[in-house]
Amino acid sequence: MKLIISAQNSSLESQVDRRFGRCAWLILFDTETHQWEAFENPGVSQSGGAGVAAAQFVVDKGAEVVLSGDFGPNASRAFQAANIGMQRFTDSTKTVQEAVNQFKYVK
Repeated sequence: MKLIISAQNSSLESQVDRRFGRCAWLILFDTETHQWEAFENPGVSQSGGAGVAAAQFVVDKGAEVVLSGDFGPNASRAFQAANIGMQRFTDSTKTVQEAVNQFKYVK
């Protein structure tokens, strides 16, 4: 399964970013192969519509679930329309790797 995680930097050890549309990085993680890739969020520099731009990126990458702290209404609608799952970080989630591990156990 392909996950996208909102992050502050470009590694699995990075702190998660609780903002989706304005996060600096989006980490694509494949739960089957454990391969991952970091991408600069195309929505971060937008003056408006950051959540929509980031959501379109997620759709284009073929992710099935997005892990973040918060989703704006426009991103939420885009994910619902594309049938992409949304899961919020727990309060104790600190790193991208922790978010991935928690997702595996919750799923």
